[in-house]
Amino acid sequence: MSKIQIMDEVLANKIAAGEVVEKTMNVVKELVENSIDAKSSEITIKLVDSGVKEIEVSDNGIGMDREDAKLAFSRHATSKLKKLDDLFYIESLGFRGEALPSIASVSNVKLKTSDGKKGTLITINGGKDLKIENTDLQNGTTITVSDLFYNTPVRLKYLKNLYTELAYIVEYINKMALSYPNIKFTLINNDKVLLCTDGSGDLLKVIYEIYGVDITKKMIPIDGENDDYYVHGYISYPEVTKGTRNSITTLVNGRVIKNNELNKCIIDCYHTYIHKDRYPVIILNIDVDPILIDINIHPTKMDIKFSKMDTLKKLVEKLILEKLENINLIPEVSVRDNYSISEVSRQIHKQVEEKEEIIDKPSYEEIKLDFEVQEEEQKYNEEIKEDLPFEIEDTPRVKKMYPIGVVLKTYIVAENEDGMFLIDQHAAAERINFEKIMKQMKEKPIIIDLLVPIRIELRGDEFILAKERFNLLEEYGFSIDEFGENTLLVRSHPNWIPEEKSEDIIRKLVDIIIEKGKFDFDQFIWRIAATTACRMSVMAGDYISKEEQEWILENIRYCDNPFTCPHGRPSIITYTKYELEKLFKRQLD
Repeated sequence: MSKIQIMDEVLANKIAAGEVVEKTMNVVKELVENSIDAKSSEITIKLVDSGVKEIEVSDNGIGMDREDAKLAFSRHATSKLKKLDDLFYIESLGFRGEALPSIASVSNVKLKTSDGKKGTLITINGGKDLKIENTDLQNGTTITVSDLFYNTPVRLKYLKNLYTELAYIVEYINKMALSYPNIKFTLINNDKVLLCTDGSGDLLKVIYEIYGVDITKKMIPIDGENDDYYVHGYISYPEVTKGTRNSITTLVNGRVIKNNELNKCIIDCYHTYIHKDRYPVIILNIDVDPILIDINIHPTKMDIKFSKMDTLKKLVEKLILEKLENINLIPEVSVRDNYSISEVSRQIHKQVEEKEEIIDKPSYEEIKLDFEVQEEEQKYNEEIKEDLPFEIEDTPRVKKMYPIGVVLKTYIVAENEDGMFLIDQHAAAERINFEKIMKQMKEKPIIIDLLVPIRIELRGDEFILAKERFNLLEEYGFSIDEFGENTLLVRSHPNWIPEEKSEDIIRKLVDIIIEKGKFDFDQFIWRIAATTACRMSVMAGDYISKEEQEWILENIRYCDNPFTCPHGRPSIITYTKYELEKLFKRQLD
């Protein structure tokens, strides 16, 4: 007898379920995607115990006739692919025909569907005992999945706790709601409504339902295209950050994806605007000809390949950086008022209709604060221009501020007609010096020879890495020799390193070049500039004179990014005149 046999269909489906159905979220994902493909305008997801006990997904889509409903539980049965060429032009969310049979093999399933002509109810237990009955003619489909993994106890054991499973589902439904603002999504767990969108097509209202008013008011619309891609959506102000990459929602032709290369591109756009361990809130919709992408590379279809990734990254970088470089990013301290949800929603909706930028406003009122530089400010004093540490090419990004004093030997208090400002003296000085160094590094270096060379001893493995990367430092004006065993001798350095702090800075730079792991040249250059700027800047706790305060306030205005230090910490925050009057009850509305 032959040892090789064809698998029983139920067994094959259970094996497939191991790839397709890992947690309750995967079941919800597959059923919701089927509802979207069925052209539904309303989708309701009801869970019992985070979906472990029961998942019910109902829609008002086109439904199925009896024959299609029966075939839906056959493996590789699909309405989305007719021929081989269709695989290269997939426009639907589902296409493999694996989801329903896989789900049915590890649970009990009821399918109720109608195309308006005949109602069908199908019951199937553990992939077997298929039963077909008549039911009502209500258009759409309802699928109920109960007792998930009841016949595969090993898989059931590895489910997370109920809160974790529910969190996965909520995260996914949130992203689908952002992807399809024209569909009304309702998510219910144990009779409690967790999300309910209105399906009006207003993406900003969906953002409000998911993230709340504070984040919604800090979202900036982006929109642009090139020959291959159309990108649109919202990005957050740098002050709005989250602790994980889950805050970045990328959608390709309506499909939620996770692409590490694209995520890195987005995060790099916020480099120096936010701390390295924080992530912006992003909703990025990418429309592209299906022939330019491959979604058939992972069982969950959550990752895809782009045939022209470079052009997509350039477009994303251009759109995000243009916004960040041309808006005022000074965080405002706001005074909370108890406005109703409906009032906030009305204000946000009004803002969308008028196509105004979302900027944090006093209370929840959508009043646009004018942070534009006045014409007289653009005609800045030529004497001041000559004293700045680097050449000015653009007009200032911040209005002129006048120093009042320093509190806690750290924060400069300043004012202008808009209100009061607090400036972190170290963060601001660090930003000024960082941009000065970055510009000087692009020029031919002026060399300073050391009277006494700096001697640095290293371990053997560190010395090998340092030798490999000598030329990187020499290119920027450092002269480094080997001196005995595992020892470096630094004989000169560029003039942008202050002599009085040269040894401290150079030792830190050597620490950077001997770090193990993948070497990123651009990141290396940034770290040289950031480290040097930090070491040469006035520190928190240092006393600074009135003249030094004025120097910092004037110089920070002309930086490319005056709003954060190179490491992403805020350098300026403001109390607007309105906020101050609210605090002192001069404004009572």
